[in-house]
Amino acid sequence: MKLDELIEYLDYKDLINFKNINITGISYNSKTTKKGDIFVCLVGEHTDGHEYAQNAIENGAAALLVEKEVKDVKIPQVVVCSTRHKIADIADRFYSSPSKGINLIGITGTNGKTTVTHLIQKIFEENEQKCALIGTLGYKLSSNSEYRDAKHTTPQAPELQATLRMIKDVEKIDNVVMEVSSHALDQNRVGGCRFNGAVLTNLTQDHLDYHITMDNYFKAKALLFERLKEGNFAVINADDEYGDRFISVVPEGVKVLTYGVRQQSDVMARNIDFSLNGAEFTLVAKAQEYKVNLHMNGMFSVYNVLAAVTTAIAMGIDINVALKALQNVKGVAGRFEVVVKKPLVIVDYAHTPDGLENVLKSAREITPEDGKLICLFGCGGDRDATKRPKMGAIAEKLADKIVITSDNPRSEDPQTIITDIIAGLKSMNPKKVIVEPDRGAAIALLKNIANNNDIVVIAGKGHENYQILKDKTIHFDDREEARKVFEGSVI
Repeated sequence: MKLDELIEYLDYKDLINFKNINITGISYNSKTTKKGDIFVCLVGEHTDGHEYAQNAIENGAAALLVEKEVKDVKIPQVVVCSTRHKIADIADRFYSSPSKGINLIGITGTNGKTTVTHLIQKIFEENEQKCALIGTLGYKLSSNSEYRDAKHTTPQAPELQATLRMIKDVEKIDNVVMEVSSHALDQNRVGGCRFNGAVLTNLTQDHLDYHITMDNYFKAKALLFERLKEGNFAVINADDEYGDRFISVVPEGVKVLTYGVRQQSDVMARNIDFSLNGAEFTLVAKAQEYKVNLHMNGMFSVYNVLAAVTTAIAMGIDINVALKALQNVKGVAGRFEVVVKKPLVIVDYAHTPDGLENVLKSAREITPEDGKLICLFGCGGDRDATKRPKMGAIAEKLADKIVITSDNPRSEDPQTIITDIIAGLKSMNPKKVIVEPDRGAAIALLKNIANNNDIVVIAGKGHENYQILKDKTIHFDDREEARKVFEGSVI
C-alpha cells in the first residue's frame, strides 16, 4: 500500500521527508521490523519507541509514525498526536477494514469474559454457523481447534486486524467473538473495529494499578458500548452495580437486552440449585420457561450462561438451540476446572477480590457437611496492591483453611506481597493460615492438609502454564502440580 493511501484519512499534524513509498507492513518493535515496514514509535509506561527508531531503520523501516520528529532521519515521518491511538487507524486501513465484513461481538467485564466467548462460539456452532474466538488463551477458529498464541487478552492493533483479515478471507468465517479488555479500549487497540454487539459480564475491582480509580475503569469499559451504532445490540448484566451506568451510555437506536438473577431482566434464572454434577435452574425469557442442566458449577457459571443466551437472543438465534449447546459444555480451561477427584481439587483463574469471592462461594455450595473448604492463592506482583488485603479477608472469611503463596511475583519480593495479603486477615491462627512463598511447595503441602471429602480451590493462575519471577519466567502449571501431588486420584 502506498504511504499516501495509508494515511489518507489519518488526522496527522505534519509530514516530514514525505515520499510516496510503498509500505509492506506495520511494526512497533524495532527487533522484528522488516524491510518496507512503517515503524510506529509507541510511547508506553516504561519505554519510548522514538528511542528505537534508528534500530528500526537499520532493520529496513521505510517510514516512521511519530509524536515528535526523530532527528537525522531521511525516511518519511508522519507526525500525529498519539501513536498509541493512531496505530489502530493505520492498521485498520492497511488491512482494508476487515471487521466491516464480520459479525463481531465484543465481550468485556472484570470476570467471565473467557467463558462467555467460548459459550457464544458453541452456540454459533450448534446453530450451524462458523465462529472464531479471540481472547486470553489466544485465538481459535472453532471450538474443536487448537489455540494459537496471543500475547494479550486483546492483541495490539496490527496483529488484531491481520487476524480478522485472515479469519474473513482465508478461513471464510463471518462470526467472531472477542474478549475486549479495559487496557485495549483505553489504548485504542480495538480502534477501527466495528462491533455489531457488546456484552458486559460485570465490573469489580481490578487493574487499578493502571486505571487508578473505579470511575476510570468504568469509563474505559464503557467505550465499547458508546461506540455502538444504530442497529447494533448491547447485552448488560442488570445485577451488576454498574449495570445502569452502562445502559445509560448506550446510544439511541441500539437494542439493549438485560440478564440477571436478582433484578427484573429480559432473561432471568430462577430456582437455582448446585450439586457436584453442576448447576440446575429455570431460565425465563420471552414469557417462556426453560429447564437448564449445566455440567458447569457456581453462580458465576449461571451468569455466564445468561450472558451467552441473551446474546444469542439478540442475534435472533433460537433459545432451544442456545441451551442445547450450553448444556453440553464441560467448562473452560482453568475456570472452575476440576483436576483431582479425592479431594476435589478445583483450579480457577480468580485473581480479583470479586473473582475469589465468587469461586469460594461456589465451592462452598458443593462442600460436604463433613468436609473442609481449603483455598490456596497469592497475588500478582507489579499490579494493584490494594486488592491484596481484600483477597486475604475474603479467603479467611469463606474458607476453613487458607494457604497463602506466590502468584506471578514479577519484580516484587514475594514476601512483600504475602505481607500485604496477611494485612487483611483478622488473625494468623496457624490452624487456619499457612504461609509458603514457593507455589510448588505450597501445593505439595495440600497432601497433608486435605482429606478425601474436602474441597480444595487453587486460585489465581488458572490456565497459565508459567510463573513470572524477578529474573526469569519458568514453566509452572497449577493443574500439573496438583495432579502430581494427588497422583492416585487424578481424573
